[in-house]
Amino acid sequence: MVHEFHVRYTRGRRVPAPKIPFGILQRPVTLPQRPRHARRFLELLRFGPSNATLIKGLTFVAYNHYNFDNIWHGLSAVMPFVAWHRKNNCETPARWVLYHWGGLRFKMGTWLNTLMEATFGQPPYIEGFTDMEDEGRPVCFEKAVVMRHNEGGMSRERRMKVYDLVRCKARVYCNVSVERRVNQEGLDIGMTLLMRTGPRSFRNETAVIRIFEKECNKVKGCRLMVAYSNNLTVCEQVKLMSLTDILMSPHGAQLTNMFLMDRNSSVMEFYPKGWLKAAGVGQYVYHWIASWSGMWHRGHWRDPDGENCPYSEDDRRCMSIYKNGLIGYNETHFADWARNVLNDVKTKKSEEVASRHGPDPIRNCDCS
Repeated sequence: MVHEFHVRYTRGRRVPAPKIPFGILQRPVTLPQRPRHARRFLELLRFGPSNATLIKGLTFVAYNHYNFDNIWHGLSAVMPFVAWHRKNNCETPARWVLYHWGGLRFKMGTWLNTLMEATFGQPPYIEGFTDMEDEGRPVCFEKAVVMRHNEGGMSRERRMKVYDLVRCKARVYCNVSVERRVNQEGLDIGMTLLMRTGPRSFRNETAVIRIFEKECNKVKGCRLMVAYSNNLTVCEQVKLMSLTDILMSPHGAQLTNMFLMDRNSSVMEFYPKGWLKAAGVGQYVYHWIASWSGMWHRGHWRDPDGENCPYSEDDRRCMSIYKNGLIGYNETHFADWARNVLNDVKTKKSEEVASRHGPDPIRNCDCS
């Protein structure tokens, strides 16, 4: 495949490509000594091989070790493209080419596909190369943005602006208010328990709900919402998060929804037994996304009880036992934790209300 190259003709010398938009492949090019060969070389760079199929328009090529079905992995893989889109006059791709572990992939998960449709204003077309007459012919892209990394290469400030864009576009797409309104009767504090079923779910959901409901009822304007992400459409998840100030959930992909809350919202996370020593650095991924998207991670609780590992506590095989464990509860700790977070959120929201003068300004999304 031929990506977009920009070169200057300078015989026999390595010359840097002119500065071009971030993400488009650029590299120094050595031209042949003879002018005739150099011209042919430039023609190949510009037009590709004579028997190639030229695909016009802008193509996004994602090539990394993150898959596109898991909502956290998929989001992390596509965020650099959203950043490029925002930085380059909101240019929209005609197609996507998805690679994972060196193989083509032909779809995104529903959650990710919907968010990309909302962000770019059209359903993402995933190139499958099914209409090629000759599978052996090379394919050239008129313009290709190639990303081989996830969002980790961006600064925190840039990442927050990219998350702001996707959040705003998702709310518009789902017909949800772009900005939360203040309850006319006073503060409105949304507290959401986003539940899991099966692995890493709560052993006693009723008891956990009762604890947080009791603390929420002590704060005027607090609403406790209990939801299961696997029972919600994408737009229902967007709406739920737009009404949430405090998100409480076990460790899992559903926590990726946190960035759909307003900035400066809070996250409380729960782990089964054994994760601290066995899970590795990836267990902190939702601490990271909270920071990247402008949220506050308010800590986590690790269940000390659960199935025992027959190996030494440092043995990697223990993770296969702990990974999908259920999560218990500690009533005293949960109540104190919820009370502290609620009081902090109440204070901050009261200060926000007191500092407002007149109606809320109308906010437009970037790239609108």
